[in-house]
Amino acid sequence: MIRLSWLERSARLAVSIATAALLTACASAPQTPARLGLRLAPASLGESISVQQQLTVERSGNTNDLVAALEVDPQRLTLVGLALGMRVLSLQFDGQELSEWRHPMLPAQVRAADVLEDLQLTLWPLDAIARALPAGWTIEDQDLRRTLRLNGAIVATVSYGALPRWQGTAVLDNLRYKYRLTVVPASE
Repeated sequence: MIRLSWLERSARLAVSIATAALLTACASAPQTPARLGLRLAPASLGESISVQQQLTVERSGNTNDLVAALEVDPQRLTLVGLALGMRVLSLQFDGQELSEWRHPMLPAQVRAADVLEDLQLTLWPLDAIARALPAGWTIEDQDLRRTLRLNGAIVATVSYGALPRWQGTAVLDNLRYKYRLTVVPASE
């Protein structure tokens, strides 16, 4: 039988306690709520568009800008994002498959699926979005304001400067993830 010294027993106990504390902390850490998962077919926009927009994201006191070229036709959505004149993000969506290219310096928090969801939540017709919402989610338009709710609680709002939605400034306030996306047409 192997006898452990007092020091070895103390070290093992400390490792066990630290492991238990770490597992408890991980289990009780607040989970980031899942995204809505909106993925509407490009054809559900109801028309073909080709626009250039200035995107500004504000979160936790930080602001990031991106110039975006967006093209949507019934078969495909294509978005190219530029920062300081350099391509940093490209995404294509055909209604089934989402593909992306990203510059290595683009933060990992910028995910193609989230960009697609925000675009569709902001630009797509209300009825197309409403048909795709999971149980518990609702969306409504009132004048130039769109409100997305989960079980009655407001998750996001979009304020529009003009209709159609892609021809004026649009401001998406995502209360769930605590950021603001401002979309300004290049023509403004």
